Amino acid sequence: MTSPRSIVDVRRAQDRAKTEIAWLDSKHSFSFGGHYDPDNTHHGLLLVNNDDIVSPGTGFDTHPHRDMEIVTWVLRGSLVHQDSTGHSGVIYPGLAQRMSAGRGILHSEKNDSWTLTGEQSHSEPVHFVQMWVVPDESGITPGYQQLEIDDELLRGNLVTIASGMPEHRDAAAITIRNRYAALHGARLQPGQSVQVPDAPYLHLFVAQGDVTLEGAGALEQGDAVRFTASGGQRVTATAPAEILVWEMHAGLTAA
Repeated sequence: MTSPRSIVDVRRAQDRAKTEIAWLDSKHSFSFGGHYDPDNTHHGLLLVNNDDIVSPGTGFDTHPHRDMEIVTWVLRGSLVHQDSTGHSGVIYPGLAQRMSAGRGILHSEKNDSWTLTGEQSHSEPVHFVQMWVVPDESGITPGYQQLEIDDELLRGNLVTIASGMPEHRDAAAITIRNRYAALHGARLQPGQSVQVPDAPYLHLFVAQGDVTLEGAGALEQGDAVRFTASGGQRVTATAPAEILVWEMHAGLTAA
């Protein structure tokens, strides 16, 4: 059996599809909504990597999802989640959140935390990355999980944010329903570096700041790298940076 060819595919921030309306600035790493490219539907098990900025007092009204593991990671500001299973809460930087859509769920996402906290309204946009991976079993009971990750853990280290992989059972902040996938993150100061895992599929996203990738050069905020049959390279910050790395040990058809 022939081993897959090692590929390191750099995708630049400015080449992403964009949805820009009065209250939303969204950039899509993969086909999403009305932006469809048959050659850019997923990488490994990752179908969506949306880089969203939502104005205060606005957001996504109640809408449905099905058979999807949805992980939300806030970079700046706060986001209110409410869903049809009765969960509601405010997501903020360092709070990992996962929603399992399973056999069907309704939810909304708004930049209006004052409606839950009773505090005064604010004028700060919320900036977050939302990522979707397929579950390895369809029709499960919808679910929700969130957990705060200590800032000290994220500083200079690649920390497991979400995983369904058995080897991360005691290490991941939150779980996802796919035993072949894990999300890691790190906050890096200039000169700090981390090593990405080895895996059949990896997706590196520069959520904030600037870094260099060993063998590929400079990456700016919003840039992404899709690795196939690769890994082990070092990522080094050249400015304060935050990175998100999906480690995937199966492709979409094998999940």
